[in-house]
Amino acid sequence: MLVYPSGIDVSSSALRFLSAKLRRHRRELGTRWRRLSPGRQALLTLAHLRNGHPYAQLGAGFGVGTTTAYRYVAEAVELLAALAPTLKEAARTASAKAFVLLDGTLLPIDRIAADRPFYSGKHKKHGMNVQILADPSGRLLWASPALPGAVHDVRAAREHGVIRTLTNAGITCWADKGYQGAGGTVRVPYRGRRETLSQGQKAVNRSHAKIRALVEQAVATLKSWRLLRKLRCSTTRVTSLVRAVLALHLASSDR
Repeated sequence: MLVYPSGIDVSSSALRFLSAKLRRHRRELGTRWRRLSPGRQALLTLAHLRNGHPYAQLGAGFGVGTTTAYRYVAEAVELLAALAPTLKEAARTASAKAFVLLDGTLLPIDRIAADRPFYSGKHKKHGMNVQILADPSGRLLWASPALPGAVHDVRAAREHGVIRTLTNAGITCWADKGYQGAGGTVRVPYRGRRETLSQGQKAVNRSHAKIRALVEQAVATLKSWRLLRKLRCSTTRVTSLVRAVLALHLASSDR
């Protein structure tokens, strides 16, 4: 296999953060020696998450076997996933904000037509449903565990306890029409054909659209990690990958 140098458009703070966590993890395990240093293992993990490079390419580039590359990435991902904020922690952060934005996104997966639970009729493709919470500026606050793509947004929000948690905390939430009937503190636009709505309802919907449009920035932040644009791993690993990306993003944005 040919090897060439490549770049990763990730801040150095993310590399330092992950390197420090891996270094501490190795001390706790009493690890004496490995093929890659904590810094190189962190770089390998970032290359996988950010660029979506397969393990064979990563192994060739870092001078390790494919299995070793997989093991190193899996270890780092699980370590990062444990650091991602829970919904309750995100709600405490959101309580200092004027409101939060809620939206669902589909992370495409390589499944076939027979895998109906993963097929999203809305997006016309197979994938995993992930719920996103963002602050009024569109900054990513929280990402939910992944559910099969056939799960509707409002059902996913209920299953994760998003609506109940935000309502109990008294946090106003703006969402799209996919959350009709959610209740609580969730605010959705008026339903109906544009010609059947009153002028006041149309004005409310225009204002609502402008406010919640910023949630697209949070979705784009998540999908800037190219691995999440087309997942080729087991669906059981998607939640850990999403949480790892969330932890990296929050850690690097705080620095």
